[in-house]
Parts: sequence; structure tokens; C-alpha cells
Amino acid sequence: MKTHWTETAQGHVEAIYRYIAQDSPEYATRTVDRLTRRSQQISRFPRSGRRVPEYDIDEIREVIEGSYRIIYRIKASQIDVLAVIHGARDLLKAAEENGWAE
Repeated sequence: MKTHWTETAQGHVEAIYRYIAQDSPEYATRTVDRLTRRSQQISRFPRSGRRVPEYDIDEIREVIEGSYRIIYRIKASQIDVLAVIHGARDLLKAAEENGWAE
């Protein structure tokens, strides 16, 4: 199944890169590579991620990569990566602030 990264999720990854790159551009690149590679797992095994507890909707799932939550929605024709947020952030507040709340 094809994985589509939404503009919001792409923006999150870019912000993560910029933040980490302030101290180490090399580590920032490795972090982004690990985050984006997880889309291969999501493509092959969409239901391998757990349900997002804040929503408890079967189609909204997440995988964890390091300190980050990769939130995605399973659709009939593709998977949409909705967000990539730090695990310490409040997901519902972040969703509301960024306009992708369910």
C-alpha cells in the first residue's frame, strides 16, 4: 500500500530536522532518515502500529521511532501520515493547534 506524507507531517519532520541540526546536522539527518524509513514498515504492515489511545479509532494508528510518534490513518487506497510529534507533547493539543484534529 502507498504511504502519503501530508504537508503537516512533512512540516513536522522539517521542524525536527531544524531543531536537532542546531547542535548536530549529522544527527538531524540520521533522525529524519529513521523517521521516514518507518513509512516502509507502515506500507507493508499498516496495522502493525497500535491504535492511538487519544482517539481509539481503528484506522488511526501510530508507530514509535525513538522519542517520536508517527501518527497515520489507514484508508482504502493509501496510508496518510498525519503527524510526527515528540512523545512528550500533548497530542490533542498539538492536533488542535495544527488543524488536523479528528
